[in-house]
Amino acid sequence: MLSGEFAWEGWDQVPKSWTVRVAAVVLLMAVAGLVAVWGAPEGGRVTGIWPAGLATGALLLARRRLTGLLLVAIFTVALGTVWLPSLVSDNGRPFGVSLGFALGSALEAWIVSRLFSDGRDPRPHLRSDADLRRYFYSVAAGGAVVAVAGFLTAVVTDWGDPGLVAASIATAHVASNLALIPFFCRLPNQESIASPGERIFQWLTIVTVTPAVFLPDDYPSLVFLAVPVLAWGALRLSPREALAQMVAVLAFAIVMTTAGTGPFADVPERYGMSVDARGLMLAAFAIVCATIVVPLMIRVGDQIASAREAKAERDIVQRIVDGATGVAIVGSDEAGRITLYNPGAQRLLGYERSEVLGQHSTMFHTRAAIRDKAREFGVRDDVVDVVRELTKSGAAGTLIRFRRKDGVERTHAMTLSRLTDDKGRTTGYVSTSEDATDQLEAQRALEEALEVERQAVERLREVDTAKDAFVSSVSHELRTPMTSILGYLEMLGEDAFGPLSDDQRNAVRRVSSNTHRLLGLIDDLLTLSRVDNDGFDYVDRVFDLREAVQAAYVVVSPSWEERGLQVSLRLPDEPVPLLGDRDMIERVALNLVSNAVKFTPGGGSVDVDLSTAGDHADLVVTDTGIGVPEQEQAQLFDRFFRSTLAQKQAIPGSGLGLSITRAIVEKHGGAVSFTSQAGEGTVFRVRLPIVV
Repeated sequence: MLSGEFAWEGWDQVPKSWTVRVAAVVLLMAVAGLVAVWGAPEGGRVTGIWPAGLATGALLLARRRLTGLLLVAIFTVALGTVWLPSLVSDNGRPFGVSLGFALGSALEAWIVSRLFSDGRDPRPHLRSDADLRRYFYSVAAGGAVVAVAGFLTAVVTDWGDPGLVAASIATAHVASNLALIPFFCRLPNQESIASPGERIFQWLTIVTVTPAVFLPDDYPSLVFLAVPVLAWGALRLSPREALAQMVAVLAFAIVMTTAGTGPFADVPERYGMSVDARGLMLAAFAIVCATIVVPLMIRVGDQIASAREAKAERDIVQRIVDGATGVAIVGSDEAGRITLYNPGAQRLLGYERSEVLGQHSTMFHTRAAIRDKAREFGVRDDVVDVVRELTKSGAAGTLIRFRRKDGVERTHAMTLSRLTDDKGRTTGYVSTSEDATDQLEAQRALEEALEVERQAVERLREVDTAKDAFVSSVSHELRTPMTSILGYLEMLGEDAFGPLSDDQRNAVRRVSSNTHRLLGLIDDLLTLSRVDNDGFDYVDRVFDLREAVQAAYVVVSPSWEERGLQVSLRLPDEPVPLLGDRDMIERVALNLVSNAVKFTPGGGSVDVDLSTAGDHADLVVTDTGIGVPEQEQAQLFDRFFRSTLAQKQAIPGSGLGLSITRAIVEKHGGAVSFTSQAGEGTVFRVRLPIVV
């Protein structure tokens, strides 16, 4: 990446605006380098404050693809500015020394730029503490590199004291980098807060104070009077203007020291030191100025950015607070004095903002409200204890009474939050609440209505239980006399009490038929009562489902033979084992088959099909009967329900058979369903679990 060949290959891809800027920086570096070398004191071993910051800045300003070419240019400029003056005056340095200094300068520029920019193409930021740390350690690393280069050069070429050469060149390069690198960075984005008059006064102070403090030769400490002026500019001016003031001060210092004026100029003679000590002192002064101005400038920028963000956040929060017209938001300081009162609180509580600011927040609560809340929390009847409980996480949305301006108390659902600073100390409180009075009253009314409904349901259940008990009792009481009546009717039919005429025999037959129907109804009522009251205890044994279906089929067969119906029965070849009560399952099959026969006109058909699939058996009874109207199908399993078609055609029945069928099937863990269409027939499906 550092080769010139690589750089030239990417040259066409570099924007011309960047090349112009980089070329200008390199040219300025060459001019400043020559001035620095020419201005170095006679007999010195270093080069004054050589513009190392411009070399680093050129690398920061350019794209990475120019790195190799720029390093060659930096090396060439450094070599030329250090060595060429020796050809025409005594200020230059021998070629070997110049070569060592040039190599060190190029390597330093590359290391500082890489460390500071983190290897990225865009110009680095110098806006945060992290940027500042990277700025200092990268410059320090570069200073160490150039110090080593100076030391080795002095050793190899026998050019002065190696330690002094290393210290002098490192200090000068660090000062140059610290002062000039910020110009090539993305600085804090803030405008000057100083007025035009203040800015003019600052610049006048710079151009008068700096020469004044560099005139005396006996008081070196006077030069540091320029530092407060620079700090003033860093606090009040834009970053680039503050940096410009610093460079102006350093320019005055360098020019006047080079001209032999000021406390740094005669340090070597006065204290018997090397002439390079003058440059060392001057560079140290530049380092002091840069380490004060740059961090202060960044800190001010950070504070301004933080203040700007805080103001934006406050504006957003204020808009949210003001826009929450349905929520009362009340803020207070740590002592409970109200500092925030939004329009929602004004609407819900009735007070104007001017009436509550500065007042204690307890003005919204009666003593009784505080006492009731303390009792609810189980704490002392004290506002402090109640507030402590309200700020706990589990107390969010708690109900508490608020007193309006008109004296009316309303119940609010309130959340109280404690505000703390970065040390955990309480700085205030914020409560958000909504009026929940109407909601609570509606909920209370609903609960009362539900209680009334529950009591009504309970009474209906009691009535239903009493009805079932009555039906069961009456059915039991009727069964005995009806059985007796049937016995006597049979005896009459057998002429046990004398011969009967034909009319008498027909009458006895009709009475017997109706008595059988009454007994069937009574039996249905008793069975349904047993199932509903969990009195249905089926015999827990395994039987063949085919036998139950076959038995029901045989019982109903006389009725279809009389009416000329076509009835078919299909049973599996293998046994169908079912765990349950055989008599009850037979009753299910009997109800379905008899209903199909009963509701199918003469000439129709009834199909009974029993099949198995996996762990269940399906009993399907299909008829071509009168069907059930669609609007009545949801009531088909209700007790005593009979369809309008059955009533119109005077088909007898109690309306209990299907209710009993579903109850028995469900007791056996099965399910019953149907499909029907008026005038076209009905299909009933019973699914039962079998033993596998």
